[in-house]
Amino acid sequence: MTQQARVIGDTLLKVESISLGFGGVQALSNISFDIKKHEIRAIIGPNGAGKTSMLNVINGFYHPQEGAITFKGEVRRAMRPHEAAKQGIARTFQNVALFKGMSTLDNIMTGRNLRMSKNIFWQMLYLGPARREEMEHRQRVEEIIDFLEIQAIRRTPVGRLPYGLQKRVELARALAMEPELLLLDEPMAGMNVEEKEDMCRFILDVNEQFGTTIALIEHDMGVVMDISDRVVVLDYGRKLADGTPDEVRGNQDVIDAYLGVPHDEGDG
Repeated sequence: MTQQARVIGDTLLKVESISLGFGGVQALSNISFDIKKHEIRAIIGPNGAGKTSMLNVINGFYHPQEGAITFKGEVRRAMRPHEAAKQGIARTFQNVALFKGMSTLDNIMTGRNLRMSKNIFWQMLYLGPARREEMEHRQRVEEIIDFLEIQAIRRTPVGRLPYGLQKRVELARALAMEPELLLLDEPMAGMNVEEKEDMCRFILDVNEQFGTTIALIEHDMGVVMDISDRVVVLDYGRKLADGTPDEVRGNQDVIDAYLGVPHDEGDG
């Protein structure tokens, strides 16, 4: 995997006036923010704030009723998740989404599928070009396994692994796609202190060494303030604040939202 110097660049993805509703429930209302190349961008907010819905819009799982997503300078129209993946957006989930009966190695290999160019005929025969291609992909996967320090579990079915290691395998599968933008939905949920420290280190290493842009949802405010370059705060589907960790930490609206100060009637 090619290492790059970490320099925050121009805008990679722009969210413009996104509104998303389900029946009578408004999940997102007029949300706008951007994500710059090579930065770590946190999306935070209380439960029900619309954070996961926002990630689902970015990777094409939800299509907003209003607004637009611009990625690498191109406005996207009704994009599906596999199309977003082809363009360079990878995703992990709040609840681990792995093939529990498959080994760590095989789970990570599924992240290479979009990069396999040989047709199913060659793959079935496992001859010539298809064999060489698979060997090349396996080499990339082995590099990721080494990078995330999971060599000891490479042949272990992931269903037998503790939760913290399953989250690391899911990160590995996302990295196998070689994304430009990596979306992490609560990557440290359910982890103990040591596992969180490991995950923080890996996220920083992915960002610094490979130049991968990262957008993450995380409830641990200590983690968010330590590793993020900028933070956008959502509350009840609306944008509450946007800025550096220090700016957000001192924002009274953010303090009120996290302390549970009642909203005026009609704020919904």
